[in-house]
Amino acid sequence: MYNVYDPYPCPCPYCINTAMCHMYNVYKTYPYPYYINSPMYNSDCSQQFTKLKDYGPKPFVVNIEEATKRNDTFRTALWTGDNLQVTLMSIGVGEDIGLEVHPTGDQFIRIEEGEGLVQMGDSKYKLNFQEKVYDDYAIIIPAGKWHNVINTGDTPLKLYAIYAPPEHPRGTVHETKADAEAAEDNYGH
Repeated sequence: MYNVYDPYPCPCPYCINTAMCHMYNVYKTYPYPYYINSPMYNSDCSQQFTKLKDYGPKPFVVNIEEATKRNDTFRTALWTGDNLQVTLMSIGVGEDIGLEVHPTGDQFIRIEEGEGLVQMGDSKYKLNFQEKVYDDYAIIIPAGKWHNVINTGDTPLKLYAIYAPPEHPRGTVHETKADAEAAEDNYGH
């Protein structure tokens, strides 16, 4: 990696010293121009997003923490390619993702906000692995493991999930868990 000085000061109106902008680092990772044109990047430093939707399979850069916290749907596919999918989820208080298994694909989940309980096991009747999870925790689910994540906190559980290979159709948006269950019934799960 190379570091390249950013010759363009931040236009952010909140900065007194643009060289030390709170939203920018003076040194950018090379190559500089590639991140500046992200579909969800706003040059005024406010990092306002255009829309949470599926941007795959095109190249894409996003502040995943902000996108995850901003998502209010049960599930929204953020990026779907041929071999990988990223979805954002917001699990309501006392709700869960639903007991499920992905026979041929691994899954990665990261908690960005909230707290919960993850359960896993070799059958849906024997979930012998249980761990509490909080902000910044990651959950790795091997293919073939039954699993569930339950919101045990008093605020929505905000997380993103990475499926390899993709699990949901490109462009998936489920406003509620009931919508997700109905779609999965139609999709053949």
